[in-house]
Amino acid sequence: MIVAVGSTRGPKVEAVRRVLAQLGDRASDLAGAEIVALDVTPDAPPMPLSLDELLDGARSRAHLAIEALEAQHRKADFAIGLEGGIDLRRADPLGRRGFLMSWAYVTDGRRAAHGCGGAIEVPRSLLDRVVTDGIELAEAVDAFAREHDVRSRQWAWGVLSGGLFDRTRSFEIALINALAPFYNGGAYE
Repeated sequence: MIVAVGSTRGPKVEAVRRVLAQLGDRASDLAGAEIVALDVTPDAPPMPLSLDELLDGARSRAHLAIEALEAQHRKADFAIGLEGGIDLRRADPLGRRGFLMSWAYVTDGRRAAHGCGGAIEVPRSLLDRVVTDGIELAEAVDAFAREHDVRSRQWAWGVLSGGLFDRTRSFEIALINALAPFYNGGAYE
C-alpha cells in the first residue's frame, strides 16, 4: 500500500504518519502503508483566503502527488492533500474576520472526501498584516510571535492557542475526518 502526500513539510507528513498509525485494526492496510511525501505546487494561492481556496488547494495537492508519483513509475493507492490558510469573512456583522483552518483531502481514485481540522480566529492585527499588507502568514506569525520559523513547529495554531494546539494536530484532525468514509464506510453508504 502506497500513500502519496502532496507535501514534504514536517508537520503535514507527521500528521499523516500519526493518523495512519492510529487506524490500526480499523484499516490495517493504511496503518502499514508506505508514505511517500512529494514536493508539489498546488493550484491554490500561496496564502488561501477562502474556504473554496482551502478545499481546492487540498484537492490539488493530492492529485499533484498522484502525478508526481506516476512520474517515478509508481502508483499511489491513496493520495492525501493537506492545506492550511485563512477563511476570510468579509461580510461578518462584526467586521472583517478571519479563521485559520486546516483541511485534508483523500482519494483512492474512486472515492474522495474532505475533512476539516477546526478553526481558530485570527487576531485583527495579524489578519490585517496578511490581508491588507499582503505579508505571507508565515512571516507575519514570526513577527507576531517574535520568533523565527514558527511554521516548521507550532505554526500560528500554537501561537494563537497559547501552545495548547499545534499545526500537526490540526492536520491530524482534518485527516481523520477526511479518511472517515474509508475506515468507517458503513456510515457513508
